Amino acid sequence: MELIEICKKAKKVKYEIQCLTTKEKNDALIAVADKLVAEADSIIAANAKDYERGVSNGMNKGLLDRLLLDKKRIEAMAEGLRQVAALPDPVGEVIDSFERPNGLKIKKVRVPMGVIGIIYEARPNVTADAFALTFKAGNAVVLKGGSDAIDSNIQIANVMRAALGKCGINPDAIQLIEDTDRAVTTKFMQMNEYIDVLIPRGSARLINAVVENSTIPVIETGTGNCHIYVDKDADIDKAIPIIINAKTQRIGVCNAAESLVVHEDIKDRFLPLFEKAMNEHNVEIRGDEESRKLMNSAVSATEEDFGKEFLDYIISVKTVKNVDEAIEHINKYNTSHSDCIITENEESAKRFLDRVDSACVYVNASTRFTDGFEFGFGAEIGISTQKLHARGPMGLKELTSYKYQITGEGQIR
Repeated sequence: MELIEICKKAKKVKYEIQCLTTKEKNDALIAVADKLVAEADSIIAANAKDYERGVSNGMNKGLLDRLLLDKKRIEAMAEGLRQVAALPDPVGEVIDSFERPNGLKIKKVRVPMGVIGIIYEARPNVTADAFALTFKAGNAVVLKGGSDAIDSNIQIANVMRAALGKCGINPDAIQLIEDTDRAVTTKFMQMNEYIDVLIPRGSARLINAVVENSTIPVIETGTGNCHIYVDKDADIDKAIPIIINAKTQRIGVCNAAESLVVHEDIKDRFLPLFEKAMNEHNVEIRGDEESRKLMNSAVSATEEDFGKEFLDYIISVKTVKNVDEAIEHINKYNTSHSDCIITENEESAKRFLDRVDSACVYVNASTRFTDGFEFGFGAEIGISTQKLHARGPMGLKELTSYKYQITGEGQIR
């Protein structure tokens, strides 16, 4: 189908979707979840084509991990839809209400955005997550996945559209652009007559391309150069498991730790234990001069390493003199995504929380919790690292806007 036809259908259907009741939306989400599980074998077969193509094209381990689907991950996708169905419906919420001296009664009411466009890369689970959240928030969605996951995305979208149809809901609530030509992606970014907001989800290259080329308002979901700072008052027994989890549980995700910062007063005790843990998990360490004196396996870190999202079994290490130097280093090199301090010092923790400029700032917990599901949002549309409209994991409320409803009794100005 031509891009223009897809966008026209989306603009038309948005008025149907915004009028659905909460029960109609919830019933549809549960039906879609059940259908995904029932069709798991067909989805896995489609995904196998994408995965084999990725291996043949030399895709790195982190991206291959993002791409892969199995029954467990499809179950997780379905569970995400069920979680969204269980969440309160934000549409129609009265955010504020007041009466003016002239008698006008004014309500600020939460409403759908309309049509949301999402451009994303090798994450087929995004196809389901994006639909669940946009639909529950009363929006239509147009998806543009990457060529790496095209077979998976087509099958997932077809399954969901079929489930919607059986519920008596227009399947055009979700549409997938199947043409993988980059020129079509660029053209999609210009469809401001039909698309109300555009959300890129993927690499820095993709996000920058959307920001630079889009005539549609954009919500940026940023890359993740996430830091963990081990303070002089850290509990090492907490620190090591947190770092192992943040770095190695899934290397190809934006909330994985990429950089370690260590207070010089604790480095002699901590870094040998850190090195042992990283070696056991086959993680390459790229350290500054001071840290390399205590770690035989570490190689020299470059300036680029401190600011890089590796998406691989690699971590950079920087030693600092105090918490303020740690904060300065993190604010210089981070991507405003997720950063953590490990400390038992409440004053240092508060200083870190207040001064690190990131969407999510942690004390004594893995950065891997920056996730819509973990935050109780059911799923997420992405992690926004900007400051306008939305920041951090984007759930249902972040996919709505508001309007003012004004009631009078014949007032004129």
